[in-house]
Amino acid sequence: MPEAPSMTDDSSEPQADSVAPARRIASPADFEIARAALLEITTQETIGAPTGSIDEGQGTVTVYFESNKLGYPGWRWTVSIAHVEGSAPTVLETELTPGDDALLSPDWIPWADRLADYQAAQAAEKAAAAELGEESSDVDDDIDDSDDYYDDDPDDDDAALLHGGDLDGVDIDEVQIVLEEGSADDDDDSDDDDSDDEDSEDDDDDEDSEDEDEDEDDDDEEDDDEEDDDR
Repeated sequence: MPEAPSMTDDSSEPQADSVAPARRIASPADFEIARAALLEITTQETIGAPTGSIDEGQGTVTVYFESNKLGYPGWRWTVSIAHVEGSAPTVLETELTPGDDALLSPDWIPWADRLADYQAAQAAEKAAAAELGEESSDVDDDIDDSDDYYDDDPDDDDAALLHGGDLDGVDIDEVQIVLEEGSADDDDDSDDDDSDDEDSEDDDDDEDSEDEDEDEDDDDEEDDDEEDDDR
């Protein structure tokens, strides 16, 4: 039995392999050119050791150096160099760029957005203060009601009871009268004492007057005796 013809298509042409473009590797001369360019914008002390390079395509290569600049941990010096056939390499740009572990500042926020956030925060604070004020007002009202409850002082009732009635069988009005009479007697005794003091002073004055009269009589007698002697 004859075999079936093969279904393989021998007319297919082999595909050509795709060739990747050659990648440019930075040469030692590129690093020397880059270092010389950096010395135009910074000092030798801030430039560290080379850390690698990258092919940017179209004859451009970027080289990196460690940064020893204070305040920039994780940053690196970056220099881009262009290579054109038939010309000397040319420095395109030099800059300080952040690495993967660089310390970065926060993202910049437009002033309008920051102002809106500030205004929203202020409004929230005012609302919270107003709510707190209402709660405080309610507490004050409760305290006022409590004060009103205690406005009826029990001492007032006791005073009315003591003024108008008896307490334990004692007539308060009679006690008041006795106290007033006792006060009046004390005043009379005080007046009597004052009168006795005045009488005593009058007696002393009379005695002094009598003594003066006796002295005058003695003087008169002495004068009469002297006149008799002269005779």
